[in-house]
Amino acid sequence: MSDIETRLAALGVTLPPAAAPVANYVPFVRSGNLVHISGQVSRDAAGGITGVVGEDVDFDTAVKAARLCGVNLIAQMKAACDGDLSRIARVVKLGGFVQAGPSFFDIPQVVNGCSDLMVEAFGDKGRHARSAVGVYRLPLNFSVEVDAVVEIA
Repeated sequence: MSDIETRLAALGVTLPPAAAPVANYVPFVRSGNLVHISGQVSRDAAGGITGVVGEDVDFDTAVKAARLCGVNLIAQMKAACDGDLSRIARVVKLGGFVQAGPSFFDIPQVVNGCSDLMVEAFGDKGRHARSAVGVYRLPLNFSVEVDAVVEIA
């Protein structure tokens, strides 16, 4: 077990199998040492967190949704590294999307749910550039979606 998986276990995080695409795209693409990971939604074995943040979904639940996206991103990272998370050299960038209601403006704080997990799991290698955007709708009504660019060794 890698140090990263040990940290995840200490955080109570169990990685699911990497999610299969739901349309005409691939879950990740490697170009040189960079891996571009397709957006991962706030889905889990129970179905996940759906709805509009600020209307159907409260702030704390939205932060949990973003963290869930982070768990799903790490599952894709593991698949991209042939099962060896110690090959992650750096989380380069996250792109966070929050399905936000018209009066909800705490989008960056919601996406922190994912950002915080990256730092908790990868330490300084998990510190990243980021965008956090409020959007009108997300696929399948999920509350949060996050994509990533990571560097692997």
